[in-house]
Amino acid sequence: MTDPAPGRTDLAPITGWTRERWAALADRMLLAVRPFASPHRARVVLPGGPGGLGSDVDALEGFARTFLLAGFRLAGERGADPLDLAGWYAEGLAAGTDPASPERWLRPDEHGQAKVEAASIALVLDLTRPWLWDRLDDRVRQQVVDYLATVVGDDGYADNNWVWFRIVVEQFLRSVGGPWSLEDMERDLARHEDFVRADGWYSDGPQRSYDHYAGWAMHLYPVLWSRMTGARALAAQREGAYAERLDRFLQDAVHLVGADGSPLVQGRSLVYRFAAAAPFWVGALAEVPSTSPGLLRRAASGVLGHFTARGVPDERGLLTLGWHHEWPAMAQFYSGPGSPYWASKGMLGLALPADHPAWTAVEEPLPVETGDRLLLVRAPGWAVSATRADGVVRVHNHGTDHASEGDETGDSPLYARLGHSTATAPLLDAAGWADPLDQSVVLLDAAGRATHRSGFRTLEARLVDGADRAEGADRAETDGGRAAVLASRARAHWLDPDESAPQHGAGRPGVAHVAGTVTTVSVVRGAWEARLVRVEDAAPGAVSLRVGGWPVSGTVVSTVGEHAVRVDGTLSTLVPVTPGLVPDVARADDATPLGPRTATPVVTSPVQVGAWCVVVVGLHGQGAVEDEGARDDVPEPPHATVQDGEVTVRWPDGARTRAALPSS
Repeated sequence: MTDPAPGRTDLAPITGWTRERWAALADRMLLAVRPFASPHRARVVLPGGPGGLGSDVDALEGFARTFLLAGFRLAGERGADPLDLAGWYAEGLAAGTDPASPERWLRPDEHGQAKVEAASIALVLDLTRPWLWDRLDDRVRQQVVDYLATVVGDDGYADNNWVWFRIVVEQFLRSVGGPWSLEDMERDLARHEDFVRADGWYSDGPQRSYDHYAGWAMHLYPVLWSRMTGARALAAQREGAYAERLDRFLQDAVHLVGADGSPLVQGRSLVYRFAAAAPFWVGALAEVPSTSPGLLRRAASGVLGHFTARGVPDERGLLTLGWHHEWPAMAQFYSGPGSPYWASKGMLGLALPADHPAWTAVEEPLPVETGDRLLLVRAPGWAVSATRADGVVRVHNHGTDHASEGDETGDSPLYARLGHSTATAPLLDAAGWADPLDQSVVLLDAAGRATHRSGFRTLEARLVDGADRAEGADRAETDGGRAAVLASRARAHWLDPDESAPQHGAGRPGVAHVAGTVTTVSVVRGAWEARLVRVEDAAPGAVSLRVGGWPVSGTVVSTVGEHAVRVDGTLSTLVPVTPGLVPDVARADDATPLGPRTATPVVTSPVQVGAWCVVVVGLHGQGAVEDEGARDDVPEPPHATVQDGEVTVRWPDGARTRAALPSS
């Protein structure tokens, strides 16, 4: 698909994405799905095999999720409608909610996924009320009410962002005189509060489930709901807290976008792609005080532009199951051919009129574009290190696993890895789920089976300055010599997985067998991490320790020196410091959505209980090597030593970090 109207402008000097360009892309996407609609437009059956929830769900998602985008277009244009979006979707509403129609939709009381899609339908009907709902005839309006009313009193909602789906549906029903339940809404609003975490973050459920859902769901729905017709009575005492949390969350979120616009490749439902732009538009809608409209739009346009520059949508104008291209292995069990159109959330900005500050402000650069950055994100237990030279954002993870402390499930590569970034993707093939390798510290049995770390305990996460003093601030520019120190301790376990369990993105359940206790410490600055590992105790079957570095994917793989591998310009380095570590490079084909070949440096050694094992891990994108004193095309690594319970790291620029190590 040709990218519409490229080119820089006065308002979009960085990305070139003006409102007109956004709108042109949205219209092409909406027109591209029309040939796949049923005769009366209720079912949009996009190409591809059926998803795990069945063809009826796929068809409903195809309607409801593109309806979101159509609604944003109608609202932002104040009803101007040259594509007859209102008429096209009104016909679909009439057929989909008609119990006698062969195109009728599954109702929310018939299938759980219909609860999700009903929320999109209700949001858009409210958002476009003058141009769509008010023009439906009485029969169709009653059909819609009857369809949506099946959510009232239904407690069959997942215990996560799904609490919002009943809230927004019942809010719409209330506004049109339909049935609704104050008890339902108050209970769901209260449950949302249970997911509030530090610094404006939300967990998507009771576990340590930190991912893009924090932005494209947990922050999106409160703001949109509070602006729905008739919501004021319930929202008035809540929207201030929603806005404050969003404001604080966005101060972190803008640091998680790479200079090339890539969102963090972490968490489930990544097939929604540029839905990752949604929280930036929500911030603009809520007029958050701490992040300017120009920066919010730069982040959103960067995310969208990242995908359009890499062939998304495809040559047909369609969104497929994948990332830069169709890659079905990225889908979860619940994903079908219509699912990727939740990407529509990332185009929420089109609901804002052309004279809104989000569109009239001049783009401002992302944090990674103005300097090296280092910050702690307390809720998910991350240190975020971004480097201006290559525009890469790295997350060093000692707090997120989509599990609870003490659980003994399998590791999800989407959550439990020690590192995620905007330039790499975790190994997502069968081996990546069964035997953690990339960005992992594992014990191996004699057959080479790797342990999992889900259920680990976070020990610390702090910033230290060059004089070894703990800093009170949670963010910094790295040129002051400051570093992040994180630590966690895992009850490492082998897993006999339950292969029958649906794959929803979390680690697999199964029968665990304890292999030992492993403490891991990360000292982070710039592109480098000094990683220290100590096996506190080990079962007799644990014979080896393996430490994996960053996985890099692409087409051309080459080893660089003894301890690094380069794939299409991105360099992954893993330098053994402790004697006796044996380096290697693990290769995999078609294991990530970023390229056909992936290489991951690893080191192994026999298990030595009680001793610190030290390695240095690096990730450098294109353009970074020449800025770090490269020798033989490999940047000079830091030096790490352990003595008297402390680690000292001397960085390539001469700065030094000292930190106490956890006791056993």
